[in-house]
Amino acid sequence: MAHLPGSDRSQLLLLPEAVDDYVGSDNPVRLIEAFVDSIDLVAAGFSRVMAKETGRPGYDPADLLKLYLYGYLNRVRSSRKLEAETRRNIEVIWLLRHLKPDYRTIASFRRVNCAAFKQIFREFAFVCRRLDLFGREMLAVDGTRIKAVNNRHRKFTRTQLLDLVRRADEKLSDYVKALDDGDADEEKAASSISSNGRSSDTEKKIAALRTKRQRFSSLLADLDRTGEDQISLTDPDSRAMPNMMKVGVGYNVQLAVDVKHKLIAEEEVSNNVLDIGLLAPTAESAMQLLGVDQIEAVADRGYYKIEDIEACEKAGITAYVPRPIRGSTIDDGFFSKGKFTYQPEINAYICPNGAVMSPRRSGKKRGLARTYFANPIGCQSCAIKSRCTPAAFRQIMRLENEAILDRMAERLSQRPNIMSQRRESVEHPFGTIKQWMNQGAFLMRGLNHVQGEFSLTALAYNIKRAITLVGVPELIGTMKA
Repeated sequence: MAHLPGSDRSQLLLLPEAVDDYVGSDNPVRLIEAFVDSIDLVAAGFSRVMAKETGRPGYDPADLLKLYLYGYLNRVRSSRKLEAETRRNIEVIWLLRHLKPDYRTIASFRRVNCAAFKQIFREFAFVCRRLDLFGREMLAVDGTRIKAVNNRHRKFTRTQLLDLVRRADEKLSDYVKALDDGDADEEKAASSISSNGRSSDTEKKIAALRTKRQRFSSLLADLDRTGEDQISLTDPDSRAMPNMMKVGVGYNVQLAVDVKHKLIAEEEVSNNVLDIGLLAPTAESAMQLLGVDQIEAVADRGYYKIEDIEACEKAGITAYVPRPIRGSTIDDGFFSKGKFTYQPEINAYICPNGAVMSPRRSGKKRGLARTYFANPIGCQSCAIKSRCTPAAFRQIMRLENEAILDRMAERLSQRPNIMSQRRESVEHPFGTIKQWMNQGAFLMRGLNHVQGEFSLTALAYNIKRAITLVGVPELIGTMKA
């Protein structure tokens, strides 16, 4: 029995096959087209939406947006690769109706309209709201670091620049001294020049060092002018991330994920090295998108900051952030502050041995009043003092608004599994974005451009997740309704 032969490629067809026959009703490209066609691109902030009456016709921004959504949904982010897809991919040929923009046009569209992609992300989130895919009860907030287009060797901190200037000065001093010693002994200098030209080489090294020193001094002046602690030469907005992140130079991406279906409710790219101070603004933006006045937000220890927790309470956000285990006391193996119980009715702490620690002195920290509690007499006769402090007595510091942290600690004790719920919710989109979508590094430079690029990534994740949850036909029906 013969195998299936297929069709003759040179066979002429009287009635050619329609491209539409290759795209099923549940194909995601139909969702992409329906979604983009339902958006007011002018209101979203896209440029060149209205075609000019004169000049050569350009590409419709809607078509280029469809191309990018398809690319990010299918792990193709490069403009050159997207150009190739327009010539060989039957789904893209259907989506763009045989249009074939070149890679420069494709790249320019993303660069020029980067600020509008954030609004497109929000538009699809509103679609998910209408389908009740957001629980709107709890958010899991976390950050991850993504590499920037900047090599770590083209990044300098203020300390590094000061050290480089100092070392350049030391080498210059050594070279100048060598030349002075050579001038003092004319006969020796003449012999050296005639034999191997060492004096000439030294002068070249001095000139090169002076050029380097001038460059380092100029970078230091830039830091003084901007008030920053580090500078990146390729992408000035990127920052050096902590060593344990294994990213080198990059950006800090913040996500607020609704725990019901692990959909992203808010995404923001920051060049803050740490997560401290980012909980309240990220959760507040997510609340606005979800249309709620009260919500819970859970985050890891990296977000623990009393001012941020207080801002959450004022905004109607019930925060769950565990107290970090850090400090010299913990490193030395002594009792942590959590072992000391505050009694508000008597304004005192009870130590692990049962002694009462009363207010002893006051001060200020970050503009907040703080009080130190101690019991010097009780510490002298304490049987477990060796496990508490190496000093004469132990002191506990309390901020004026620390009752906020006490309430949060009480909430955490009543919900011991909430941190596991946070991890399984927020790590899902991060794992999908980095592993399945290959978003291990940004392609663009500058915070605004990087923000637009990641908005496309987050939108592609939400589209993929929504298709899994309800399917293409229902999503299209909701958009048309």
